[in-house]
Amino acid sequence: MAIGIRFSFLATVFLLICCIQEGFSIKCWVCRSDNDPKCGDPFDNTTTPITDCKQEEELSHLPGVKPTMCRKIRQKVNGEWRYFRSCAYMGEPGIAGDERFCLMRTGTYNIFMEYCTCSSKDGCNLAPYQHGNWLLLLIGLITTVRYIFIV
Repeated sequence: MAIGIRFSFLATVFLLICCIQEGFSIKCWVCRSDNDPKCGDPFDNTTTPITDCKQEEELSHLPGVKPTMCRKIRQKVNGEWRYFRSCAYMGEPGIAGDERFCLMRTGTYNIFMEYCTCSSKDGCNLAPYQHGNWLLLLIGLITTVRYIFIV
């Protein structure tokens, strides 16, 4: 009986470890409207592949810094709107952590810029939720309870 409980406990711990995922794997749309008109607003993502930011090259001026968010820049220069979507390496989502708000700036020479960052919306998704691992964990817990209370 003690061997069965020990095995069941170890199996449950193993299944729990399988549920732990390695960090954040944020995925973002990466495009520019000056190269691709589908990158503008409204955004047409049917032909644009989503990019796993973990695979993005390290920036030479930010060694060791990994992207943790997605960024969208909307820029109006001389009356023409331009859109840039990419992985974001620095900052925080939204304004004071609220993704509903974007940073807006107006400059000289008729330039307007809206800078939005996010980490929890479509296109700003975190590591995918893995349903299968939770099922394995549940099976392990049921097995443990069975050995403790029935055997």
